[in-house]
Amino acid sequence: MRASRLLSILLTLQAKGAATAPALAAQCEVSLRTIYRDIDALSALGIPIYSERGCDGGYRLLDGYRTHLTGLSPEEAEALFLTGLPGAAHDLGLGPAMAAAELKLLAALPADLRLEASRARGRFHLDVAGWFASMEHPQALPQVSRAIRERRVMRMRYRSWKSEGERHVEPLGLVLKGGAWYLVARRDGDIRTYRVARILEPSLLDDHFEAPERFDLACHWRESTGRLEAELHADQATIRLSPAGLGLIDQIANPYMRAHLVIEPTADTDGWYRARLPIGSPQGACLELLRLGADVEVLAPAPLRAQMTLIAAAIARVYGG
Repeated sequence: MRASRLLSILLTLQAKGAATAPALAAQCEVSLRTIYRDIDALSALGIPIYSERGCDGGYRLLDGYRTHLTGLSPEEAEALFLTGLPGAAHDLGLGPAMAAAELKLLAALPADLRLEASRARGRFHLDVAGWFASMEHPQALPQVSRAIRERRVMRMRYRSWKSEGERHVEPLGLVLKGGAWYLVARRDGDIRTYRVARILEPSLLDDHFEAPERFDLACHWRESTGRLEAELHADQATIRLSPAGLGLIDQIANPYMRAHLVIEPTADTDGWYRARLPIGSPQGACLELLRLGADVEVLAPAPLRAQMTLIAAAIARVYGG
């Protein structure tokens, strides 16, 4: 266990250039005291590790030092062949590069690992599109990807749901969610999100830019999508569910509403259960709740109950005759 941890610390310093003791402790899931002992052990083995003080300090390897202890376990070799998304790489304009990299990796593996690693692709498949939906293949994606890699300002026309206009943006990263590509970019000092399928006529300018200090794409995406979901479900509805309605709750297609549904533990005198869930507009919530048919009753808010009443009456008129 300790040998694996020492190798992990060594490879981290080699790959990242520097790392603080708290970062290494979090990565290895050990205490700071254990990391200090590990650093002393590596130094005793002749590994040229030194520490730097200051806000940008941490442990570093002496310039020019490289370790060749990079052998892969069978699980690690297989995992490498599961990290690639052939379809996504092709859309990004990196299909040939990815294929060449996999060939080089395969050729570098020992013979006993080569077969198992190459079989991984046949055992696992990642389908990123949602059910009953296809993955987008935006024409602008290769240009956007290049702008991100080269840190170049991009001029584009963007068609939003309100209007279409020209924008100059600093592309920071791409996100693939539910089969759709999104560009995270800085514009006028603010970080914004654009759907790549709505980007028209992208053009890379000669101007380069620096990404915001300590910008983390994954962290930014989690925070921004969390805020968006909460903003789009700012209201709350109170409903009653029949015993059959409890079993039908998965019919609500909106995952945010399902995830935040709170059902009271005891039934009323009719055997129905009260519940609360977040909603957006009455129209959108009505469409979701109608999936449960007569096994749900809306108690509040009044506009949602009125909308349900109107639609129920219209359905009765259609089928009543």
